[in-house]
Amino acid sequence: MTTPREPRPLTARHRSWPWCRQCSGIALDLGSARTRAWASGRRMILDVPTVTFPGRSATYPIQRGAIVDTPGTARMLDRLLGHRMPRLGRPLLILTTPVLGGVAYRAEARTAVEVLRPRTVLTVPTPRAVAMAADADLTRPLLVVDIGAHLTEVALLADGAVIDARHTALGTSDLDSLTPPAQIADAVVEMVTTMLEQDHTSQTLDALQRGALLAGGGALRPDITYRLTNRLHAPVAPVPAPHTAAVRGAAKLLQAAHTHPSTTGITDAAHLH
Repeated sequence: MTTPREPRPLTARHRSWPWCRQCSGIALDLGSARTRAWASGRRMILDVPTVTFPGRSATYPIQRGAIVDTPGTARMLDRLLGHRMPRLGRPLLILTTPVLGGVAYRAEARTAVEVLRPRTVLTVPTPRAVAMAADADLTRPLLVVDIGAHLTEVALLADGAVIDARHTALGTSDLDSLTPPAQIADAVVEMVTTMLEQDHTSQTLDALQRGALLAGGGALRPDITYRLTNRLHAPVAPVPAPHTAAVRGAAKLLQAAHTHPSTTGITDAAHLH
């Protein structure tokens, strides 16, 4: 006579990213001209104009790196991403932020993304996201230049954290006969020069000698990159697909955050330096 085996206890198998419904996530880059998002389980990046509603009645809720219409930003996100959210579970959301956006920007952004019902919102400075997308060595000082449509940022990273930054409300959308590409390049050079003058260490100089990472739509302009290289007397390297570098870097951080045990206990919004 055989004794029947005791039934095995049922154990929940954790499905690997990105097929775990309970582990859904969103990487989001809110630009003044374009909004880019990556959702877990999808291979393509959503890349659309930053408008509350398309058409003649379009309004622009984000201008020059500032959220000027928080409810409008929320409506845009709901229209673009609301139907893509899983019915079960709440997503982990990693949001890029302007390097000098500060607490006010993060507060407005977190209010807007609540429409997506995130379980946690983590914010990351855009320059760090760009460095992640480029697989840059973050153990050494790094200079990141991000030339967007309406905002140009320069940041110095040390050990992966932003320790100095400058920005100007000027971008590729401003280019015309009165604002040539040289004006953007010269503005970047001026910001880097100021950083060099005010740095009492050698970190800015070390980063410049190593070479600057260039991201944003401006990195696709040879006239800008050529002038920057000549004026800075240093190598300037556009990252691959520079216009989507920030959201791709945020997606990398999203995947890393998912696999890190500490994320299971996160309940409050945090800021990734």
